[in-house]
Amino acid sequence: MISQKAKYALRALVSLARAGQGESRMIGEISKDQAIPKKFLEQILLELKRAGYVSSRRGRMGGYELIKAPEQIMYGEVLRLIDGPIAPLPCLSKIAYRKCEDCQDEAACEIRHVFERVTLATRAVLDQTSLADSLRLEDLAV
Repeated sequence: MISQKAKYALRALVSLARAGQGESRMIGEISKDQAIPKKFLEQILLELKRAGYVSSRRGRMGGYELIKAPEQIMYGEVLRLIDGPIAPLPCLSKIAYRKCEDCQDEAACEIRHVFERVTLATRAVLDQTSLADSLRLEDLAV
């Protein structure tokens, strides 16, 4: 399950993607439109800024805007940034692997085999779905 923080980060990025490349949005607008608490959104946008997804400008014409094109921002990379590894079991993590304490033999673990398939399928979708893709899917649903 993804965290509320990750959902908010993705919603903020989608909101900025909807605004268009080179267009900025004020934090208050994003907060109101996406129903994200403003203080929490400030922290999230700062993290996204440090990671190179957004930039900010002060002043009357200021706000936040995407640095990368929506086609270049994949759901999987944002989830990893905010929540860490995408793996239901520690033995399936690419970046935070550790052996399960109660496991005798990973190669023979039936549970690991099932969740490995789930993890690979999940990663494939998340790593191949961009903000732009999600906007197109949204347009199809309307």
